[in-house]
Amino acid sequence: MSTLADGLSGCADSFSVMFSIPLAIAFVNICLADVSYVSEYSTTTSLPPKPYSFQYEAGRYPGYIDRVHQETGDEHGIIHGRYSYIDPKHKIRTVEYTADKSGFHPALINFEDAFIQPADSKAVRLAKEQHFRLYHRIAEANAHNISVNLPRDSASVAKAKDRHNELYHRIAEQHAAIAAQREAERRAYDATSVANDVNDHSTY
Repeated sequence: MSTLADGLSGCADSFSVMFSIPLAIAFVNICLADVSYVSEYSTTTSLPPKPYSFQYEAGRYPGYIDRVHQETGDEHGIIHGRYSYIDPKHKIRTVEYTADKSGFHPALINFEDAFIQPADSKAVRLAKEQHFRLYHRIAEANAHNISVNLPRDSASVAKAKDRHNELYHRIAEQHAAIAAQREAERRAYDATSVANDVNDHSTY
């Protein structure tokens, strides 16, 4: 009986030693492990501009070219370009441009006629002259305190005004007569009516 107990005790001790060694190794590895933290701030490294170049031709229908464009950019981010097109007046307009840190700098070529002010036609010129003549005439009259000639009523306008005034006064007289009649009726009613005594507390 004691031999069996001694054997079981020896097995238990061996098992305890075998289990403790891996556990100790794992614990040491955890203690020696390097802990890394992810930073909440990140920086982006911007690469220098990559040089490029392109050009193309285009048109509104096949076989017809009405615009061209070419552009280049260097390693410093400076862009040079040029494009041309045919406008509705069948003139070739060209724009040469440079884009850098200070902005966009266009140069217009063959746009001189686009900045010319339109000339007045004969009708516009005559209307302007008449306007200035009337303007100076009115200004001169106001400067000398000349009475302004108001428009006069024609015969038909004067007759219509008289008719309007006549009807206005006739209607006003009718309204005044109606008001006087109603006032007389109210007074007659008050004279023949018995006033109610609101303070009468007699019981019935």
